[in-house]
Amino acid sequence: MKILMLLLALLVSSVQATEYEEVSVEVEAQNLIGNAYYVPGMSGAATEYEGFISNAGFVVTSDGVVVFDALGTPSLANAMLSEIRKITDQPIKIVVMSHYHADHIYGLQVFKDEGAQIWAPKGTWDYLDSEIAENLLDSRRDLLFPWVNDETYLVKPDRIIDQDTKFSLGEHQFLISYFGKVHSDGDMSLLSVTDQTLYSGDIIFEGRIPFVGDADIIKWAKTLDRVRKIRVGYFVPGHGVASDQPKQTMDLTYRYLNFLLDKLSVAVEEMNPFGEVYEAIDWSEFEDEPAFEAANRKNAYAVYLYLERVLD
Repeated sequence: MKILMLLLALLVSSVQATEYEEVSVEVEAQNLIGNAYYVPGMSGAATEYEGFISNAGFVVTSDGVVVFDALGTPSLANAMLSEIRKITDQPIKIVVMSHYHADHIYGLQVFKDEGAQIWAPKGTWDYLDSEIAENLLDSRRDLLFPWVNDETYLVKPDRIIDQDTKFSLGEHQFLISYFGKVHSDGDMSLLSVTDQTLYSGDIIFEGRIPFVGDADIIKWAKTLDRVRKIRVGYFVPGHGVASDQPKQTMDLTYRYLNFLLDKLSVAVEEMNPFGEVYEAIDWSEFEDEPAFEAANRKNAYAVYLYLERVLD
């Protein structure tokens, strides 16, 4: 009877392991320090590389695993789970979400099925209740098929974080820093105090031009001033390579956002038309950065419209 039950368990496990379409991109967990790891995505647009364009991370404790962000498809998250299982058989206890954007959340169902609690920032429901969330998922079911498909769904949070929050798991101490509406409807970071590793989410893009969208760019710039003062050993941005040089990792996003604010604030105050302003700005400091051609004009226009509202 025991042998039969074991065989049945193995069969169920096998079925679960093949539930998601395999990816051809390399999903590999890299150890940063101690028990802190990250899974580095590639540098590209949202639907390139089978959706593998953002980072995720995890910290292994004696009482379970804390995951940070869930990647852009269930298939990618399933590959990440396989990487975690190479290191530990501890249960996935908590997934801390930096924010609810598609390239970070579509893998959540994999960890939810593992029994994890999903912790997300205040503002998450603003996204989940919007038409954008469902429309974008429908679009990704087409553009990222078969890795995003009809079985992919938006996972609701179990806990909303609306202030800085300390917690512990096993021997590890953690700090969630809540930023409010910055890059998205709600943003936060996770610091593994024990391993001195900070997972920032998309308030930092390393090695490429950030995506601005409908961000509160003034608050975003102020948030970067706050984050730059945090002393950590390792820093994991939402996009780009992790490093033990936090200020250098933050540098491009910091310079770029402040450049947009400086140049476009003057233009809005002087009521100059956007097209003329854009052509007159010297973009040479950033034009060789990845994603410049795809993102810069959209970013500049978004900031221009934002400043028209707040400076009116």
